[in-house]
Amino acid sequence: MLRLTWVQPEDLIGHELRQAALDGREPSAIAARWRAAGGCDAPARAGASPGPVSRHLRLLAEDLLDELAELPSPVAEDEPTDLDRIRARCPRWPARSEPAFSAPLRPRLEAAWLGRAVGCLLGKPVEKLPLDGIRSLARATGNWPLATYFTARGVPADLAARHPWNRRSAATSLAEHIDGMPEDDDLNYPLLNLLLLQRHGRSFTTADVARVWLDELPAGRAFTAERVAYRNLLCGLEPPLTARHRNPFREWIGALIRADLHGWTNPGDPAAAAEQAHRDAVLTHTANGVYAAMFVSAVIAAAATGSHDVHACLRTGLTVVPPGSRLARAVRHAVRLAETHDDFDDVVDALHAAHSPAHHWVHAVPNTALIAAALTHAGGDFTGSICRVVSGGWDTDSNGATAGSVAALLAGSPAALPDRWTAPLKNRLSTSVADFDGTGFDALAHLTHREATRP
Repeated sequence: MLRLTWVQPEDLIGHELRQAALDGREPSAIAARWRAAGGCDAPARAGASPGPVSRHLRLLAEDLLDELAELPSPVAEDEPTDLDRIRARCPRWPARSEPAFSAPLRPRLEAAWLGRAVGCLLGKPVEKLPLDGIRSLARATGNWPLATYFTARGVPADLAARHPWNRRSAATSLAEHIDGMPEDDDLNYPLLNLLLLQRHGRSFTTADVARVWLDELPAGRAFTAERVAYRNLLCGLEPPLTARHRNPFREWIGALIRADLHGWTNPGDPAAAAEQAHRDAVLTHTANGVYAAMFVSAVIAAAATGSHDVHACLRTGLTVVPPGSRLARAVRHAVRLAETHDDFDDVVDALHAAHSPAHHWVHAVPNTALIAAALTHAGGDFTGSICRVVSGGWDTDSNGATAGSVAALLAGSPAALPDRWTAPLKNRLSTSVADFDGTGFDALAHLTHREATRP
């Protein structure tokens, strides 16, 4: 029996009810109708419920999804998705400027690709695990506070049974199995955006993003908001409706994980990076899901010059996010926590207390906050940043990838990254995107540098 993840209406409805509550809409009457008909909550961690539902219940889910979309939101005015309206709400929107480099860009870009891969790889085996499971597994092998890749060696059988490693990732991402960088969507999307810039340049449109996806992204390698938008494209919907139609994942982390290329190719110009990230993000996301991508791209654009510390980069990222938005408030709160607590576990516990009750573990708001907290607490140090962010749970591989990208840019070159992290990657990336399978990170840096310096 095929239970396709992230698109079945009976699975989407629970996520949309949760998103409606976050938006300040009043979904209780619709929720009551759904439950009275026999509908269930959204799967807690998986993308699909285990069994099929009746045709009646599926049709009801579709109707209720459309009704939920019509409910007014009191935060809509303060959290726009249109770029002009976003800029109007950002009093410190950065001026366009020529970058001032403290060191050559190409080594920084190679470090960034490596850092993104390393951080992703560190988080892959514990993706979807609860926080106590991550801590217990690491402690069982003497790797707490987290300092290197996870291993199954030495983990007691009963602990492994309670907290099994990510099924798809354990065979390639535990320390004893790493042999190059395995495929992951956190690396696939930077590759797709590299193709996007090669084919369409900096003036690409959201429709160009869609065309590259349809040409190069296998549908089975897209998840959550990206899978819904892909389905919407195939149903004939145009962007930005692709992001809104029956898409309860529109404020999740997917646009954020696509943002790095926009920062890498606009070093010293966070406004341009944020504008590119926006055109990319609105294919699949709205409001805070878009802001997360803009924030990360601006942080990376600032870091790429080598002229700023991590704290200045994070402040730059906030200049492209509406200050009254949920994402901006969460990032500011996370940075304050990181500045006032010596023990990062205390920071993580406070973030989970603030966000876990209301948010799915893939939502952009808590994950962006955790990334900002980890980078702040580690002062931008590479090992400290990726280990802190992965130890904080939620979307571990995506958060590790983004923190690794930022911290590696600040480190400045591949040689500045500890060998224990980069050597197992063997300068080799696996992917299903175009002709990039087996490509080295040095080659990817060369191609990215070409786009960054293209007139």
